[in-house]
Amino acid sequence: METQFGLAHVWSQGDIVTKSVAILLLLMSLASWMVIIIKALDVRRLSAQAKATESFWHSADFADGLSKFGADPANPFRLLALEGREATAHVLHKDGNTKPQLHDALDLSEWVTRSLRNSIDDISANMQSGLAVLASVGSTAPFVGLFGTVWGIYHALLAIGLNGQASIDKVAGPVGESLIMTAMGLAVAIPAVLGYNALVRGNKSVSGKLNRFAHDLHAYFLTGARVSGPGAANVLVMRKGS
Repeated sequence: METQFGLAHVWSQGDIVTKSVAILLLLMSLASWMVIIIKALDVRRLSAQAKATESFWHSADFADGLSKFGADPANPFRLLALEGREATAHVLHKDGNTKPQLHDALDLSEWVTRSLRNSIDDISANMQSGLAVLASVGSTAPFVGLFGTVWGIYHALLAIGLNGQASIDKVAGPVGESLIMTAMGLAVAIPAVLGYNALVRGNKSVSGKLNRFAHDLHAYFLTGARVSGPGAANVLVMRKGS
């Protein structure tokens, strides 16, 4: 008798546990692909926004530089520039009548560094959101599939024992269908692992650009000029306009 293989046949022949494992793997696959697509678009958008930093430094003043980042309020490079400006204004324009606070003991350099670092930490946390889903799927999906395989083989052996026959035609079908669960687990885990590694590399690249931009902003707000670096000699000294 010819044995039919396939997901539809496994579904029709499976019990509640096998079907539950298949549904769980399907949900894990959908979740991982949603995260991969959304976060990949985010990395692409952030990489494109990072290219505007050089235009920012070639602007006539600070306000003109901000316009180079566009109107997106979530642009992390624009947020860094605004955070640095607000931190500088907070220190330089203190009200003498205001009650002293603990942070007043920090000088301009320390306060700007603290503000920029806090902003970068928040941006980095946002970039890394969702990656835990990929890590969890990549590490657990093979074992979920293996559980489905073990469960299927167990029931196949029970059926063979009840029938009292262990011929190849009786074993091949149930065991082959059970092994499909292992293949499903790997099919879910491999894209999750590859997507996780690719997104981590992309986030690391964007984080490096954010840190370099923050370093330049720190020097600008303290000295009025960008730190020396590739192309810095051709950068105009911006006026600290609002």
